[in-house]
Amino acid sequence: MKKYTDSGKKDTRSGFGAGLTALGKTNENVVALCADLTGSLKMDEFKENHPERFFQVGIAEANMMGMAAGMTIGGKIPFTGTFANFSTGRVYDQIRQSIAYSGKNVKICASHAGVTLGEDGATHQILEDLGLMKMLPGMTVINTCDYNQTKAATIAIAEHKGPVYLRFGRPKVANFTAEDQNFKIGKAVQLQEGNDVTIVATGHLVWEALQAAETLNEKGISAEVVNIHTIKPLDKDAIVKSVKKTGCIVTAEEHNYLGGLGESVARILSESHPTPQEFVATQDTFGESGTPEQLMEKYGLNAEAIVKASEKVLKRK
Repeated sequence: MKKYTDSGKKDTRSGFGAGLTALGKTNENVVALCADLTGSLKMDEFKENHPERFFQVGIAEANMMGMAAGMTIGGKIPFTGTFANFSTGRVYDQIRQSIAYSGKNVKICASHAGVTLGEDGATHQILEDLGLMKMLPGMTVINTCDYNQTKAATIAIAEHKGPVYLRFGRPKVANFTAEDQNFKIGKAVQLQEGNDVTIVATGHLVWEALQAAETLNEKGISAEVVNIHTIKPLDKDAIVKSVKKTGCIVTAEEHNYLGGLGESVARILSESHPTPQEFVATQDTFGESGTPEQLMEKYGLNAEAIVKASEKVLKRK
């Protein structure tokens, strides 16, 4: 069984900041817009290096989306930055009408997603954003798992033509993917090979899935772990190939089970290879205030929950 090592906990939002800083040096068309959260989004260095390419919009997220859409007409590649709740729910009409409908090359970069936002509570802990964004025609949706992958994804989406939603988070989490990885949009990454159950996870739940696989291995259960960083377009071939071998699947995400990764996987399997499936996700509920660890445990979004779901789905094979 392959072992993964945490090289030192880092927040994924800092991975975004590092990626944006790198892009600032290599791509003069990259511009950045922020809605009064420069520090929280780790956009400070880009701002310092390229003040003429940084636009502080203030608490006016809808205006920010309209400005970003307009900038693409002149050949710029705008990266917008604010919390996930404000990047989607607050500005959905502007994204739909001004960005998605006309296929504008805007990169919507969203931090502080999910319950791991922590103490700020339910009003800021959006758990519906992946569903909102994946329903927009032509929108690419990415949810990264650690610092290194977030940095790589940030750099990669600058080369992708079309609107992108990039989701990342606030807390410091395990950093375990390769620093020099080649991030390919739409391509799942097999982290662990197994024969008994497939675990496909996204975002912060990927590390939890690896921990769950170790526990399952101690119980004599061989789990295949797949990192789904791209929610849309989803890597159908990788998912179907894995479940044809294992015969059952668990999906794990820091998102409502309605509209998230799990539902997308279920649709693919219903069309191509019907398979028993269990969902590790929030259950049609809002979050609440607490530490990330407390909330992940309460809402069943940790390794223990993935182990239980795996044991349950195995009985349905």
